[in-house]
Amino acid sequence: MKDILRRYGISTLGLIIVALGVGVSIKSNLGIAPLSCIPTVLALKFTDISIGTFTIFFNLLFVLLQLIILGKDFKWEILLQIVPILLFGYLVDGAVWLFDALNSPATNYVLQILLCLAAVILTAVGIGVEVAGQGWMLPADATLSLIVRRTGSSFGTVKVIMDVTLVAITAILSYAFFSLLTGNGATVVIREGTLLQAILTGLCMKVTDPVIGRVFGLRKKA
Repeated sequence: MKDILRRYGISTLGLIIVALGVGVSIKSNLGIAPLSCIPTVLALKFTDISIGTFTIFFNLLFVLLQLIILGKDFKWEILLQIVPILLFGYLVDGAVWLFDALNSPATNYVLQILLCLAAVILTAVGIGVEVAGQGWMLPADATLSLIVRRTGSSFGTVKVIMDVTLVAITAILSYAFFSLLTGNGATVVIREGTLLQAILTGLCMKVTDPVIGRVFGLRKKA
């Protein structure tokens, strides 16, 4: 029981850190990570519904996608992913609320870049901690791994295709809602920060993952 509590406690810490990364990226006003683009642009249009709530619905779609891909091989245990989905959605709302205390979104470009890089680091560390805990796993990551296994494609290739698809859908929604490709004019959803986070997060994890492994006492298998 103690080991289970430790595992899920570590993974929950990872979700908290990732949620903080989402909050910082939104505050940077330079573009956000591809996985958060669609929930954010929907929340900008339908203001009565929070980003966290849209994040919950968006992640539920990944569970549905797993069901479609797996077919008869679908295991009901996969539905347990709904728990971290709900938790992460509330954490995202909490992070957005927390960083709203920083007044308006950043307008100084240097500050925007710094906030964007901070979001990269937070996301990389958060994902690393989430995986290290071997407890919760958000369905987007699980779906990505499933597609890689089923198609035999490389992780990098599938990740790029997924990111490009999500950003393209966001741009279409943004244009349909606001006649802009980048957001509603006040809050930027897609810009160079989106590209930076898509590229740098994986590179950052190459540095942070070994450190996280040492912190939580993990050892690579021989």
